[in-house]
Amino acid sequence: MKTRCILIVLTLFPLLVAMADAAPLPRVFSLDPQRLADAKARVAANDPALAPALGRLQREADKALRAKPASVMDKPKTPPSGDKHDYLSLAPYSWPNPEKPDGLPWINRDGEVNPASREGTDHDPLDKMCSNTYTLALSYFLTGNEACAEKAASLLKVWFLDPATKMNPNLNYGQGVPGRTDGRGTGIIDTQAMIRVADSLGLLDGSRAWTPELQRGMQEWFGAFARWMQTSKNGLDEAKAKNNHGTWYCAQLAAYALAAGDNATARAQAERGRALIKSQIEPDGSQPLELKRTKSYSYTLFNLQAHFTLVELGRRVGVDLSGYRTDDGRSLRAALDYVAPYFNGAKPWPGKQIKEVKQPDAALAELLRRAALLFPGSNYEKPLAAYKSELAADRFQLLWPVSR
Repeated sequence: MKTRCILIVLTLFPLLVAMADAAPLPRVFSLDPQRLADAKARVAANDPALAPALGRLQREADKALRAKPASVMDKPKTPPSGDKHDYLSLAPYSWPNPEKPDGLPWINRDGEVNPASREGTDHDPLDKMCSNTYTLALSYFLTGNEACAEKAASLLKVWFLDPATKMNPNLNYGQGVPGRTDGRGTGIIDTQAMIRVADSLGLLDGSRAWTPELQRGMQEWFGAFARWMQTSKNGLDEAKAKNNHGTWYCAQLAAYALAAGDNATARAQAERGRALIKSQIEPDGSQPLELKRTKSYSYTLFNLQAHFTLVELGRRVGVDLSGYRTDDGRSLRAALDYVAPYFNGAKPWPGKQIKEVKQPDAALAELLRRAALLFPGSNYEKPLAAYKSELAADRFQLLWPVSR
């Protein structure tokens, strides 16, 4: 019986893939819409290769269904503006100065998160809301579970749209440093998780819960936030950042501009990706500005994740970043080749890394998968084969499935 079921699935699979090709592709920005459509067809066909990842996604969606909608109004602290609708966070690596009686101004200890920086602010609730929304939206897209779509819509309404609970579209008070500043451009890194929210809008499209009013409201919110990023002091400061902050600024602005229907701004940010590759990546693939950090492996990978996000955003507006290479060999492939040998921990990382990295590294595994899809004929998929079972349930198996 089991063999017969497998044969039926294999027989139907090409038909389901053909149906997926004919169906409208999801309007996503940092993800590949065709890969997602393929994953949806394979889920419908009960493809056993995707079962572990789908099972984990559904368990995470079940948990997200029970989550209380979060709001910036929930925080006990009030921003300097006096308006709780304004986002508030503190610099994570800032600590009270032990040489000052009042501890002010706080001083930087790179890579060491001060637990007090998370207390009473919007940082963690924002991250959780973005994560839950993305999980629910993806679960709806792949399985058609309307309860997931309804919950995702409610989370977005509370955080972004309801007049009583919404976040104002600014980060005037992001990553403040007590005794030094109420907010700074660096704080814009806090919202990089909202790129997943921008993608969630397209994943929810077609559900009963996702109304034209909600779509229009989110487009307007992202449009306002994108304008703030381009006109405020904090936004203009972050746009000049030379390290991962500059890359994530470009990726965020491109994603939010696309969500708002502003392709010109998105294209301009994607085109800036070439200059960032040229300035951030050495011919040997190293990233000096990230290697000097106390978590040099983590930040090397973090910046590479921003670049790969920008690659996909660029594809939406006709900008090729994956194929860009300077005359002296600076490219995203060079940067990935530099870090790839450290995927399973067999080779010790040469830089400082004060935070332990779980091996094999699922974050690097996702980049290797994405590179394998971007560069057919490459060997980027090969290191993953030895860890097939360990990585089978990771979400990238659904977001970036290998061709069957």
